[in-house]
Amino acid sequence: MPFDRLQPYNELPLLPPAVELETKAVLKQAIAANRVLASLRGLAAQIPNQGMLISSIVLQEARLSSEIENIVTSNDALYRADADADGKADPQTKEVLRYREALYHGFHALKARPLSTNLFIEIVQLIKQSDMQVRAVPGTVLKNPVSGEVVYTPPVGAEVIRDKLSNLEKFIHAQDDLDPLVKMAVMHYQFEAIHPFPDGNGRTGRILNLLYLVDQKLLDIPVMFLSRYIIANRPAYYEGLRGVTERQEWESWILYMLRAIESTAQQTYEQVSRIRDLMEQVRERVQRESPVVYSKDLVEAIFRHPYTKIQFLVDAGIAKRQTASSYLQALAGLGVLRELKHGREKYYINDALLAELAA
Repeated sequence: MPFDRLQPYNELPLLPPAVELETKAVLKQAIAANRVLASLRGLAAQIPNQGMLISSIVLQEARLSSEIENIVTSNDALYRADADADGKADPQTKEVLRYREALYHGFHALKARPLSTNLFIEIVQLIKQSDMQVRAVPGTVLKNPVSGEVVYTPPVGAEVIRDKLSNLEKFIHAQDDLDPLVKMAVMHYQFEAIHPFPDGNGRTGRILNLLYLVDQKLLDIPVMFLSRYIIANRPAYYEGLRGVTERQEWESWILYMLRAIESTAQQTYEQVSRIRDLMEQVRERVQRESPVVYSKDLVEAIFRHPYTKIQFLVDAGIAKRQTASSYLQALAGLGVLRELKHGREKYYINDALLAELAA
């Protein structure tokens, strides 16, 4: 029966696909992607405080992944809102911050339990801040945002959707010989094709990609900008998904995802390298020009977040409030930080780090 984009795709084939997934071209690209990913994992392990990478880099992935869904915020608004606990950020910035919260939740959950439908539901509930469940009513369609034309109608019926999610779980955890990166590409397509929730599927699916890489021990922490590649190559992303749905063109889709991993892992590797070098330059400068203020913990603290506040140093046990204030003022005097008053709040901005994160 030919595919009809106007009809619910309840006939979405179960996994694994009945085609050769690891073609010669796929295996060659998988080797390249795995090599760069291993380099990124090794570099990240050398950072003295990996929490710094999770805190700052993951927010960029959250911003870019949300941007794919037309949820847009600025870096300045995002990092300032993240530094504050007053909840006064605009709704779009709050939604981006919830993406990171959902990623954190999944990352920590993996230490105790595997990827599962229940975890997928918890992630989308955190993103959407609602009691969202698997779709139970028909009517969900995916449309071309420009023309309004229906391009895909996902499966309908909670039982149908849960059966396909159960099959996806079995595929994820099956003991087979598939390269994990090839498996991730297949997993990502299937999740997006099932489209199990009324909203938030794209962001949930991209979080699952990162969690799967951690689960497979290809990354220790979820730091990689897959969303940046998708934004830069958006038409090919959606064409790849349609190619599998309409023509079972798995090879081109898998190659797209493997190139995305290779490209973004390389970009992230270079970015982490630059941040590490920048931190070392600041460490040497502060030690040389302001030895009374200098400590390794202080330098790490101002690289944990582009917007530092006095309370951050107090919470980290670096100094009491008055001393912490004098430390940050000294760093501002050196030009390492820039002091900014916004309302009642005072920030010390690491402009070099902020520029690097936004690059």
